[in-house]
Amino acid sequence: MPQVPEAKQNKTDMGRSNLKNAVVAFLVPLPSILFYLYFLSHFQRNNTSLSPLWSWCFNHPFLLANAFFFVNVNFLLWLIGHIQSSNWMIDLYWTVIPVLLGHYYATHPLAQFDWWRSKIVIVLTWVWSFRLTHNYFRREKWQWGAREDWRFANMRQQYGKHWWWISFFAVYFSQQIFLIGICLPLYVVHSIDNPLNIWDFVAAGVCLCGIVIAYFADTQLHNFVTRNSKLKELGKPMVPNLDHGLWQYSRHPNYFGEQLWWWGLVVFAWNLGHGWTFVGALINSMCLAYVTVLVEQRMLKQEYRAEAYRLYQKTTSACVPWFRSSSIAVKDKDT
Repeated sequence: MPQVPEAKQNKTDMGRSNLKNAVVAFLVPLPSILFYLYFLSHFQRNNTSLSPLWSWCFNHPFLLANAFFFVNVNFLLWLIGHIQSSNWMIDLYWTVIPVLLGHYYATHPLAQFDWWRSKIVIVLTWVWSFRLTHNYFRREKWQWGAREDWRFANMRQQYGKHWWWISFFAVYFSQQIFLIGICLPLYVVHSIDNPLNIWDFVAAGVCLCGIVIAYFADTQLHNFVTRNSKLKELGKPMVPNLDHGLWQYSRHPNYFGEQLWWWGLVVFAWNLGHGWTFVGALINSMCLAYVTVLVEQRMLKQEYRAEAYRLYQKTTSACVPWFRSSSIAVKDKDT
């Protein structure tokens, strides 16, 4: 019997794994979606005498959203991650859950909102989701579940045999706090029916600026990484640092764009009298600031780029784009 070449066999196995992960990813949200659709159907047929379960679902839209998240994301994704020994799916669903929440809040029977404001926010959320999902698959070379986030991989090694239960809180339950929190403006937008005004357009402008900045920053980063990978394959010296384009003005312009998006949503809520929803965006920004520190520490551990990156840190703004400090660069070179 002829032997299958190892490379061909590996490619076949990778294709099967890719298909399996894609199918699992599409099936995962179905329990919550089907339950919610059944609730809507039941409510439309008989909204005068609801059972205790349907009455609770009707009267507590925000708690119902949290219940869906806990069961369908926290527990189900955690279980799948434990079976697969990889928590890759939470990164993918970070790009999808805000869209699902937006449509959920807009279609709940208690929802009340300005039609135009709702459509603007939902369309913007779809654009944001498409941009981030595209970047995710481009970074993962269009593979489903090829790897998990390096931070989760590091924690897996750090916690060893205890990781199976720690991951539930560190990877999944924490995401519920972050995602439900930063999506609070979506709930507010679909809870108050005030007329559209100038501040809605300001908020939409901020959101769009964030999406555009993040897109160009991530595209420039992707091109840089791709070029370096080709140089490495050819045995040539790699470029130590990305310091042109948007990266000339900020060490993390992609993070800045992402934060601008979330704070733009806060402006929508503030305009409706619920400025307190900034808490979700603030917590997310603080978390991202910590992640930025981890990313830069990782950069400095790479010998070929450590010196160039230290100079980059001294001359370039950490997040908010600003002009480079050339005087520091000259002084550093002189010494």
